[in-house]
Order: sequence, then structure tokens, then C-alpha cells
Amino acid sequence: MKVYKANGHALAHGALLLAYPVVAQLLGDDSFADLARAHWHAQPPTRGDIAQWGADLAAFMETSAQLQDEPYLPDVARVEWALHRCAGAPDAQSDLATLALLTTQAPEQLYLRLAPGCAVVRSVWPVASIVGAHLDGSPSMEEAGAQLRRGEAQNAVVWRAALRPRVRLALAGEADALQVLVAGGSLAQALDAAPELDFGQWLPLAVHSGLLLGVFAVDAAGLVAQT
Repeated sequence: MKVYKANGHALAHGALLLAYPVVAQLLGDDSFADLARAHWHAQPPTRGDIAQWGADLAAFMETSAQLQDEPYLPDVARVEWALHRCAGAPDAQSDLATLALLTTQAPEQLYLRLAPGCAVVRSVWPVASIVGAHLDGSPSMEEAGAQLRRGEAQNAVVWRAALRPRVRLALAGEADALQVLVAGGSLAQALDAAPELDFGQWLPLAVHSGLLLGVFAVDAAGLVAQT
């Protein structure tokens, strides 16, 4: 039984470390190992693929008395889980020629094809900066720390460009628009939901970064694939 528990704890620690490297860095090795063990006992895996375990870590952390002094950690975990899911999302090919539909069709008929794993994480903490500082060095740790002390709220955009999961700070209004698009809404509905979004600024950024893969149009007769 001791061997079984030890193996389970090691498996839990390894699985969560793979999905939550930033949380692990913020907590430190010993505290993160304790968190992994506690989560394993409170919510053990229910599926055979251990890589799919850990989705509820953020909610578990919110109930932990030991972590109440670090209230930003659950939202950091939510960004990391979005990145983890993004890494395993099905591949999708870009078709940028379809962007011509933006000049020929009404926004009410247009739908945008976003990159695999696209997600938005809203937070009252600077989560995009915290994760970016640890994973990519951008912004600097000093700037992310200053934003955290100021209590800056951030919305994080997560997507996969080629094979690499990415995260960045959302533009003004972008989180509202992307949530509509991810849910299957039209471009018109997304723009209505995000009056702050400068679409002319967002479009080249989304194309260059691999966030936007293409466009398709829908009319009363069905899908229109021609540009």
C-alpha cells in the first residue's frame, strides 16, 4: 500500500508539473508536491489518460486555506490549463485566401476560423503577464511583479500557432469578441459584443500570429466556400 501511494503521489506530481510549470515555480518544489498529493487524494483521476487529470486544480486551489494569501494563483492555473489543452487540440490548416470574403460579404454572414485551442481567461490579476514572464521572459519578472502589486486586471488570450501554445494579453474588447467567436457566433455578433475592439488593428495581428486561420460565409443555402 505504501508503494502504491508513493507511486500515485509521484504520478500526480509529474502530471501536474507538466500542465502547471508556472504554478510550480511560484509555489516552490515542496509546496507544489504537497498540492499535488492533496489534489490526488481529494479528486483522484477518473480516466485512464493521466494527462487529462488536473482540470479542476484551479477550483481546488481556491478552497485551500494555505493558498488564501496568494489569490492570483487559481487564475494563473486556469491560463496554464488552457495552454495544456491547447497543446493537445486537433491540428487545423490555415486558408488565408478566404480572408477576401471580408471584403465581399456582410459581417452577419461571416464566421472566423480560429486557431486550435483558442480560449480566453478573464482575471482580476495580471495573469497574462505572470505566465508570459515565466514561460517566455516577456514581460520581465520585475514588470509582472509590479503589475501584480498594483492589482492590474488582465484578460489572457490562448491559442496554438503551429505546434506551440501561445498566450498574450488581450486587446481592448478582444476577450468579448473571441468568446462569441469560440461559441460559434458570427463576425457581426462578435463586433456587437465588443464595441471597444479596433478590428483594423486586430485583424493583421491575428493573421500574423496564427490566431486567425480563415473565414467562411453562411447564407440561406448553406456554406459558401468561394472567395
